[in-house]
Amino acid sequence: MKEINTIAHSKFDAPKTITILGSTGSVGCSTLDLIGQNPDAYDVVALTANRNVALLAEQAKIFRAQHAIIADETCYQDLKDALAGTAIKVSAGTDALNEAAELPSEWVMASIVGAAGLRPTLSAIRRGVTVALANKECLVCAGDLMMQEVKDHKSTLLPVDSEHNAIFQIFDFERPDSVQNITLTASGGPFINYSLDEMKTVTPRQAVAHPNWDMGAKISVDSATMMNKGLEMIEAYHLFPLTENQIEIIVHPQSIIHSMVTYRDGSVLAQLGIPDMRIPISYTLGWPNRLETSTKKLNLTDFGRLDFLTPDMTRFPALLCAREALHMGGTAPIILNAANEVAVFAFLQGQIPFLDIAHTVEKTLLHIDAEPLTCLEMLHATDREARIVAQNIIDKL
Repeated sequence: MKEINTIAHSKFDAPKTITILGSTGSVGCSTLDLIGQNPDAYDVVALTANRNVALLAEQAKIFRAQHAIIADETCYQDLKDALAGTAIKVSAGTDALNEAAELPSEWVMASIVGAAGLRPTLSAIRRGVTVALANKECLVCAGDLMMQEVKDHKSTLLPVDSEHNAIFQIFDFERPDSVQNITLTASGGPFINYSLDEMKTVTPRQAVAHPNWDMGAKISVDSATMMNKGLEMIEAYHLFPLTENQIEIIVHPQSIIHSMVTYRDGSVLAQLGIPDMRIPISYTLGWPNRLETSTKKLNLTDFGRLDFLTPDMTRFPALLCAREALHMGGTAPIILNAANEVAVFAFLQGQIPFLDIAHTVEKTLLHIDAEPLTCLEMLHATDREARIVAQNIIDKL
């Protein structure tokens, strides 16, 4: 049984110093929205973005950030010009992202999408601070290594994903043996009622139109293929003291129950709320207290019914790929994640049809032998190899 490393015992006095890695994405914007509701309680140290100069500059000015960092070095001068006349320090490049994570702040939102978020997230963890984790790929690709870093540096890791955040709120960490299993709920995405034939012709525009959540393009496509739930299954394995067989997935189209914990006595605890990412974000922002927010409160009579379905593995084979990668362990989840990122990008660019996303991931997993993961260098090497293999598969398609 794995030891849980996400519990810590410290509390910060206001104003809390904040760094947001990925401030222009949906999670970053929601975090700043919450900070804006009580700005005197927070001091923004650093904001980072990939290449959205205009929004990053606007955020940095509004929230009086000390630092603004753009990952794309070609955008440096544009950001410099946009923040001319302010005291905000500007930097650019991947090394600058890592340096942003190393700046002294008490709370870090790790919401950089994809494997690019791994290095800065680890840098924040190594400072021994509270890290709100919204990046699935960190735990998927380097779960054992990352959780060991959390333990070694006495960091606090708080899950932001609504499902893991729900489990975190209702899991009995003092008595983990009393837990029979956990159930991650999935909305099913926009194609839950589509036939296999209908799914063959769906467009990127349809795939990013999630029925419940307002998310970025990549995670929206992951929801449409249900790969996001597969990645969350791997995340949950590392976050909570569970075996892989204790993690179940069901489809819940209304996205009101965010996840459940079943105990050995037959009791089932669930965390409920409207589908609004500001709710789990506020939990991590105020932890161990709860913040008063302006988010809409749940009224179950507005819904009338809650539905639950068994996932269809024929239409959503990405779940099988993720389950197999978790079972294989080692570098297999790295291969899974890298191939998926490449395939999703190809789909969004119109290079492959929707169903070939999971097909590409499956073929890549079969092509590369999984090995025990021993270090970050091995992680990066496997990631590069998997991307090349996945792209070759796409080119042949």
